[in-house]
Amino acid sequence: MKFAMFGAGGTGGVLGGYLALAGHDVTLIARGRHLEALQKDGLTIESAHRGTLHIKNVKAQTAEAYDETPDVLFVCCKYYALPDAIAFAKRAAGPDTLIIPILNVFGTGEVMQKDLPGLTVLDGCIYIFGNLKAPGVLEQPQKILRVIFGFRPDQAKCLEERAKALEKLLQDADIRGHYSLDIRRDALTKFGFVSPMGAAGLYHDATSEAFQKEGAVRDTYLGLIREVEALGKAMGIVFEKDLVATGIAFIDAFEPGLKTSMQRDVEKGGLSEFDGLVNRIVALGERYHVPVPLYKKISDWGKAKGIR
Repeated sequence: MKFAMFGAGGTGGVLGGYLALAGHDVTLIARGRHLEALQKDGLTIESAHRGTLHIKNVKAQTAEAYDETPDVLFVCCKYYALPDAIAFAKRAAGPDTLIIPILNVFGTGEVMQKDLPGLTVLDGCIYIFGNLKAPGVLEQPQKILRVIFGFRPDQAKCLEERAKALEKLLQDADIRGHYSLDIRRDALTKFGFVSPMGAAGLYHDATSEAFQKEGAVRDTYLGLIREVEALGKAMGIVFEKDLVATGIAFIDAFEPGLKTSMQRDVEKGGLSEFDGLVNRIVALGERYHVPVPLYKKISDWGKAKGIR
């Protein structure tokens, strides 16, 4: 398949790099010094479990210069860049393109679909720890790399065979791909610890080891998970696993010293995914009449701090 990755950082770059290593036609949509390095020297991934990977057969272009039609468009940008991703999809995607957003924010596919009539936008999520170390160089400090995608319950499955084929293709590329028959459940399950980890880590200015011991950080993290779980149940989602137990197992497996991408973005003084990871839960709580006092507390704190 021909892939376009809208976003070439720790998510899109690692995913695209693995696909390119497996022999697929991959174009990373990037910009600035990162784009220049990719075009000159290719992509380097410093992986904790595969060593240093030098990938020469990956292409890199700006969104404006891309003039192909991909079989699969993975949207791997931050939530605040979603309007740019939608504009790119309008121009680059065709009727047979699978568009799969794998952002941290729950329900992104439904948001995109409203602006992309006539195209097929699935929902998806990714489990990964990756970051941009230097232009053209990505770090993957944790082995985890899992992509889940699927059609929403009310969505026509006109490209289902391609979606099923993509599942095996990802697995053959050393990526744990999974075509989900209940993507709302699976995406909210992932959101149910990514959002609490980001919110609690930012609020307490904490790194991963603080979540792994008893105290205020862990208590906030688990309380936020319970609020996401209550919201999901109000939405009619039946979880396969206990979200609190899953969240504990997930965080306790982390190496010490890790921060979320939202923490890193806020520290840099730029835009972050605070609106999607925190404020969105407050809004959904109001819509479904579910109390989310911890999320409301952190949302109000973030607004007072001017966090964007």
